[in-house]
Amino acid sequence: MALASAVRAEVVDATPGGFEVKRTLTINAPPAKVYAALIAPAGWWNHTFSGDPKNLYIEPKANGCWCEHLPKSKGGVAHMRVIYVDPGSLIRFEGGLGPMQQTGAAGHLTWAVAAKGGATEVTWTYDVGGYMKGGLAPMAGGVDGVFAEQMGRLKKKVETGDAN
Repeated sequence: MALASAVRAEVVDATPGGFEVKRTLTINAPPAKVYAALIAPAGWWNHTFSGDPKNLYIEPKANGCWCEHLPKSKGGVAHMRVIYVDPGSLIRFEGGLGPMQQTGAAGHLTWAVAAKGGATEVTWTYDVGGYMKGGLAPMAGGVDGVFAEQMGRLKKKVETGDAN
C-alpha cells in the first residue's frame, strides 16, 4: 500500500513476555481534523469482529469504550478502554486487541497527535505484556502490519475523505 510506505515503523522490542510496536506518520491536515478522525474509527479502521466498521465507536472520555456493536447477535465487543484523554492531542487505551483479547495479554495503546509544520504527526505506541501460549513475540510483526494498514487508511480518510 503506497500510503503505508510513508509510515515510520518499528517493532521496538519483542520477547516471550511482551512487545512494543511504534509507528509514526505525517498527515497533510490540521491536528483537530486528524484527532476527530482518530476518535471516529468507523470511518477508517477495518479490523472488526462484526465484519462492518460502521459498528465501531470510541467514547473519548476517561473510562470510555472503544467498542463494537454485534448486530446479528445483539451483542458487543469492548476492544479497549480509554484511560487517558487530552482532547485534540492524545488518547490512551488499555486492553488486548484482536486475538490477544482471549489471552492473559494486556496492553496500552497511545495515539498522540502534534502539529508539524502545516501538517500533523501521528504516533501510535502499543506496549503489550502478559501470558499468551507460545509467547507474545510472534504477535509483534502481525500487530505492526495491522497498524501499518490502519494508519494508511486513516491518512487516506483524512486527506481524501475516503479510507478505501
